[in-house]
Amino acid sequence: MVRTLSARVVFRALLTAATHCQQLFHRRARYAAGRGGTNPHGLASGTMADSIITAAGLNKSFGDVQALQDVDLEVPAGRIGLVGANGAGKSTLIKILLGMLKPSGGVTEVYGTSAQRHPLAVRSRVGYMPEGDCFPPDQTAADFVSYSAELGGLPASESRQRASEVLTLVGLAEERFRNFGEFSTGMKQRAKLAQAIVHSPELVLLDEPASGLDPDGREDMLNLINRLGDFGMSVVFSSHVLGDIERTCDWVVMLNEGRLLRNEPLADIRASNAVQVVLLDEPTPAVEALESLGARVSVTNRTLDVELESGDAFVAIRDVLAETGVGLRSMGSKETTLEDVYLAEEEFTQ
Repeated sequence: MVRTLSARVVFRALLTAATHCQQLFHRRARYAAGRGGTNPHGLASGTMADSIITAAGLNKSFGDVQALQDVDLEVPAGRIGLVGANGAGKSTLIKILLGMLKPSGGVTEVYGTSAQRHPLAVRSRVGYMPEGDCFPPDQTAADFVSYSAELGGLPASESRQRASEVLTLVGLAEERFRNFGEFSTGMKQRAKLAQAIVHSPELVLLDEPASGLDPDGREDMLNLINRLGDFGMSVVFSSHVLGDIERTCDWVVMLNEGRLLRNEPLADIRASNAVQVVLLDEPTPAVEALESLGARVSVTNRTLDVELESGDAFVAIRDVLAETGVGLRSMGSKETTLEDVYLAEEEFTQ
């Protein structure tokens, strides 16, 4: 179990990390200005108002298996949830964005740079947390994360200090000099996050970061993901646990069997025109009266979900209950969960 750090230690780590991010951002901005608005690779730079990830006609097949099918994407900066069941194509999409896999067709860009033609340019601006175990068992977390910082472009003199700061941030301050072979699953997940963010990337791709964690470890990981936005990083959070996405993300990319189902803000996906009514009495008279007004009504015991194409559903329900004498327990706007939407989309595409 990770020991609880003092508030002073955590605050110092957060402040140092934020300062480093600001310094790195200003260095990049000055460099870009000197190159006439290009990034250090001489390629077109995206802005916060632009899409940070785009895909057009993206396909990927492995033999007879179609992992991605005609995916078109435009994703803005922020915390993006990449959702879908196991085998939906989430990991394949991430690896194509990193230039680790070549698509069978179509193109992708990250910050306006082709992931296929300039993969190293993309990776210089991106951090990646893979799903699988990727650590040598006989190496310490401090050494590995320091080496990752050097690979990310930090000078050797800064890498070890930066590694120490980031390992403190993710809760591994006291464990950073232990070998990975002694780490629990939760500690390895924290270390994978540390190596993904140690070089202060603009975008972090997290592939099932909460996989294999106990409830306390999952809670800690979700809190860490929420913090990344404070450092100016965009996040793509891949998960099949829809509740985790709802807690951390403001944009959702939804995949099913390689096809794109949704690509829009979470608030828009969860928006619903339905009114949920819980009745005290037998619902049949109220249901029949509402349906005669053109309402769509779904019934579960004495709970009704009512949608009305035109007019005020609340007023219609009030009038119907008054006319039929059916008792009312409660009434309010129905909250649609991401799971509800995913299951409905999945059923529609079958």
